[in-house]
Amino acid sequence: MEQLGKILIVDDNEDVLFALNLLLEPYAEKIKVAVTPDRIEHFMTTFQPDITLLDMNFSRDAISGQEGFESLEQILRIDPQAVVIFMTAYADTDKAVRAIKAGATDFIPKPWEKEKLLATLSSGIKLRRSRCEVSLLKEQVEVLSGAGSSVEESIIGESAAMQEVFATIEKLRDTDANILVLGENGTGKDVIARLLYRCSPRYGRPFVTIDLGSIPEQLFESELFGYEKGAFTDARKPKAGRMEVATGGTLFLDEIGNLSLPMQAKLLTAIEKRQISRLGSTQSVSIDVRLICATNADIRHLVEEGNFRQDLLYRINTIELHIPPLRERGNDIILLADYFLQRYARKYQKEMRGLTREAKAKLLRYSWPGNVRELQHTMERAVILGDGSLLRPDNFLFQASSPRLKKEEEVLNLEQLERQAVEKAMRLSEGNMTRAAEYLGITRFALYRKIEKLGL
Repeated sequence: MEQLGKILIVDDNEDVLFALNLLLEPYAEKIKVAVTPDRIEHFMTTFQPDITLLDMNFSRDAISGQEGFESLEQILRIDPQAVVIFMTAYADTDKAVRAIKAGATDFIPKPWEKEKLLATLSSGIKLRRSRCEVSLLKEQVEVLSGAGSSVEESIIGESAAMQEVFATIEKLRDTDANILVLGENGTGKDVIARLLYRCSPRYGRPFVTIDLGSIPEQLFESELFGYEKGAFTDARKPKAGRMEVATGGTLFLDEIGNLSLPMQAKLLTAIEKRQISRLGSTQSVSIDVRLICATNADIRHLVEEGNFRQDLLYRINTIELHIPPLRERGNDIILLADYFLQRYARKYQKEMRGLTREAKAKLLRYSWPGNVRELQHTMERAVILGDGSLLRPDNFLFQASSPRLKKEEEVLNLEQLERQAVEKAMRLSEGNMTRAAEYLGITRFALYRKIEKLGL
């Protein structure tokens, strides 16, 4: 029997929970149980079950099933694709029809028959996967229908640093050049890679990704090049590799700096010959892919140390694109914070309109070592735990700053210190010249002169 995915069981009878847990454990990926419906929201947002087995009656009464219908409504509000199977000892046709109309997938009477229960769950997991596939296809259609949108509309960023990135991407619109995207962890290199794909002549053809940081070396060849039946113990049927699947389109190799030297040699050979051979096959398959690679490593330092092949670097970096860290993007921090706030306010059904001025100032002061990814997680946590219509400074708890530099390493250049002070004042004031001058303790006209002098 196929795996049933993650299952959430909600029932106030601990004997029922124990019996179901024991029965389903061999078939399920993971199982979570709850004895009261007030834990449903927690499990739906943290555990994200594939199937929910839901009792219809709890503390209010024994037979109406009203609590079950209320819980079903709550689950479908959180996850419209949810598969919910009702359980009750008081089954009748009217109640079953009402349950299906309300959005339940099926209805199981207690006590259950083991084979019927497993068959119902098997149908449920197939339905769940189908719903997720349909949802993904809808997203892909939406992306394809927006092919003509401008670069600036596709990603959030108004800072000068991001405008430079956008300008470079615009220049690459009609090219097939291989791109190397460089930047710190969390800066959104994968988002930029997808933007490059959407703005390329290969848009609408396959876009295939491989996270080289998460694939064990022994699986690299089979993932990238594919394999024939019998090539190794578990190769029960032939499978095309990612390079073959991406033919005609784009292959995104994320964290390419993690690739070992032997694997680098095999990748280089495939790129140069534009051919690959599946494991277990002597036949060559022609490939035609555009490469977009990304890494947070200092790749030239890796070359100098002999840990990355220079000839491979030449092949993958026809154009280099440097993604600025969030701390260098000024008011983009606030734009992104507002975007994530609105997204998670909708997700968690919170009536939140924005951030207070003090909260914005706190976000601008923070250095964001985890970049956009850290900001996203910070905003989600703040929305979940926040109250009221506005987020305040106390809704944001940051980790302690990195240790200070040693005294001899601190910046002592006066012009550089002045530049840093002016840039920070401009960030804190969100571009308001009067407030920035007040932060610096100078007049607005003096601030204009300093900005001109420093070329800001």
